[in-house]
Parts: sequence; structure tokens; C-alpha cells
Amino acid sequence: MSTPIESRPVVVIGGGISGLTAAYRLTRASIPVHLVESADQLGGLGMGGEIGGVEIERFYHCVMPTDEHLLPLLDELGLADAIRWQRTTMGMNVDGRRFPFNSAVDLLRFTPLRLAHRIRFGAVSLLLRRLGRGKDLDNTRTEDWLRSVYGPTVWQRLLKPLFGAKFGDAFGEVPARYLYQRLGRESNVATRGYPEGTYRAIVDRLRTAIESGGGRVLCGVGVQRVTLGDDGATVRLVTGEEIAAQSVVSTVPIPLLASLADEPLRAELPQVRLDYQGVVNAVFLLDQPLDGHYWAPVINCDTDFDGVVEMSALTGTERLGGRSLVYVMHYCGRDSALFAESEQEIARRWTAQLRALYPDRLTAAATVEEVRIFKAPFVEPIPTLGYHERMPAARVGDTNVFLATTAQIYPDVTSWNSSVGLADRVVREVMNNRESAGRRAVANA
Repeated sequence: MSTPIESRPVVVIGGGISGLTAAYRLTRASIPVHLVESADQLGGLGMGGEIGGVEIERFYHCVMPTDEHLLPLLDELGLADAIRWQRTTMGMNVDGRRFPFNSAVDLLRFTPLRLAHRIRFGAVSLLLRRLGRGKDLDNTRTEDWLRSVYGPTVWQRLLKPLFGAKFGDAFGEVPARYLYQRLGRESNVATRGYPEGTYRAIVDRLRTAIESGGGRVLCGVGVQRVTLGDDGATVRLVTGEEIAAQSVVSTVPIPLLASLADEPLRAELPQVRLDYQGVVNAVFLLDQPLDGHYWAPVINCDTDFDGVVEMSALTGTERLGGRSLVYVMHYCGRDSALFAESEQEIARRWTAQLRALYPDRLTAAATVEEVRIFKAPFVEPIPTLGYHERMPAARVGDTNVFLATTAQIYPDVTSWNSSVGLADRVVREVMNNRESAGRRAVANA
């Protein structure tokens, strides 16, 4: 006898923060859950790194006081008091020179721009949120909007390389709404947070909550096929196990789900043309700090990388025995030459470039104790004009398959906060659908 549909589990594909949040919410609602993650650990891009014998995140993350979805989740998990808050600053590396970039005085001393352009930059930056209100920024190119308010010189000299580093050649077509939304989360001088025990503490607490609520968590087990049925879906694992699911929540990129889907499901998946930027990230363990700025873009400095994140400015150095942790990164397509290059060669070249950028900090006597290279192919979806109207819905057609992917986060910035918010919204739809299925089953009994 087949399992009644109202008793079947929800299968969550992907164990990043979206998948963990979805599984946690479902178990809290007493719904059986199977969370399936192909990697040997949970956490997605937030996890999996190690340097100097200490666990780190492969890609930098921080918590913001404005994280309206993540902070309540941490409070539920009993982790709100485990966030270490720190006031952080921003630098700017331009033409081989380094500048603080946090105050009106800093801006007046920022010589890569002429004085008139510095004044305009400061005035417009203060008013930018107001200038964007009421405008159709979903259908306005970022370049067109920023050129119109900042002027062509500031655009060409500063903003184009600054924001273009995130999206590459596609940046000109990115809607201005993305930047507008980002301004609501970040500022030059900002209080940021980092969890004691690293982000591993959040992941472990979520896993414990899922399993103690009766959920099943599978790591190191991939999905082989997702097959639609008349009253649900079947998820076949690479182990050969088949799970008869009432519904499926997929948090993996839509192109990856398409490769796992049977033909009927593949035909239902949203046909959204959306490319992704990958990233190459180098993590340095240094015997001394750099400038102490959490974030410093790198423009026209003869480096392959486009930014420096001095993570120790946020986390402190205690866990690393007084040593400093620095991330440098370059966003690029997964088919780019840099993405295909060996980790050893990237580490060698980027170490030399970092030393050249900070010659007074990384002197000949200064030690770069270790360098680790991490790559990810699907990091940042690249929205195009009008994308908000084409963005995939949570539910795939009339099926019992639901999506909670980074392709649905726009216009919010891709972050743990926005991923938690998306998972919450998708879970509400899953639960409504499940309740409807239960009522239909009772009516047909």
C-alpha cells in the first residue's frame, strides 16, 4: 500500500542556509523532512575552509544589524547573544595608492577624483536613496542611472570598475534597483557581526534542531533524479534509495535542478535566461594586519583581484593566535581562464600582488604563513532589465516542486539574510499546498 500523500515527507535538496532554514521551519511545523546535501558537510558557500589548522569560511560573510530575517532566526536558535558586533571601516585602493574612505574629510583627501567631482560624489551619495524613489529602476540600466546622477567622470573613474568587478562585462545591463537595494544594507562605516564559533555554530544548531524535530539529514549523498507523479514526486538518490515525497524544495541553481529533473518536470521549470558569476577567492594568513579596513575595493592597481576583505578587523585575531585573516577575490565566469587556472599559480601570483599593494605592511620580513584558494561556479546571479517581472515563482507550475534559489532573491543582495527570508516565504507556500492536499485527500476518502 502506498503512503498517504499527507503523510509523505518534504524533500529539501541542498544543505546551504536556504535548505537548512526550510528544513528547520518544516520540522517546527511537525512536517517530516529529508534534507539531502551532495557535499560532505552542510552550510554551502559559508563553510568548508581551513587555514593554519583553524576552521574558516571559504567565502567571507558577515551579519548586519538590518538583517531582518537572519537575526530572528538566530534568536530562535539561542544564538543572538553569540554574535560579536564590531564597528568596521572601508578603504579604497586606486592607482596603487591606499585611502581611507569613511568620512567627509577622507573624501576631500581622495585625490583620484578632482575636488569638484569629490564634492558631487559626496552630495549625490547622501541623496542617492531619495533620488531613486519613484523611479522604474528595474528597467533602468545601472550605468544610465549612475551616469545621470554622478556624472560621466565619477562613473568612468570610480563606479564602473567598482561595481563592474561584481558582474564583469554584464554590469551595464544590471538593473539600477540592485544597487539601490544594496545601499540599504551597507555603508562605509558600519557595525557588522560575526558569530562566535564561526558560521559553523549556526549550521550545527540548525542541524541539531532539524534532527531533534524528527527530520532526516543526509550529507555526502547526491540526488540522481527527481520524477513527477500525480500526487507528489519521487526523489531517487545516488545510493539507489527512492523517497516518495509529498513535495520537493530545491535550493540548488535552476540549471542544476534541470539536469536532475525528468522530462515532465524539466518542461515545467522556468525558462529564465540567467547567467551566474563564479568567484575565485584567496585567503591569506598573515603575521600582521594590513590597514584594518574590513572592505577595500581595488581599482587599477595591477592586480587580478578586485577587493580586499580584512576579516580580522571584524572577527579579531584571538582564534588565529594573533595572526590576521585576509580575503581577496575576483568574480568571473566559470568558463574563464582564471577559474580554470591552478590553485598553486593563483596563490603565487596573488601573493606577489598583495605584497606590492601593501609594501609597507608586507615587507620582506613579513610572513605570509599560508594561502588557500577556493572557487565556486554559481555565486552571483546576474539580473537583467525587467528581471523582477520574470523572476521565477516559488512553485513550479502546478507541480509539488518548489524553488528557493539565489535567482529569486533579487532585488535583495545575496546573503544569508536574504536566503533565510526566501526560505521562509517558500515554506509558507509548501505548507499551504500541503494543507490543501490533506483536505483533498479527506474529501476523496
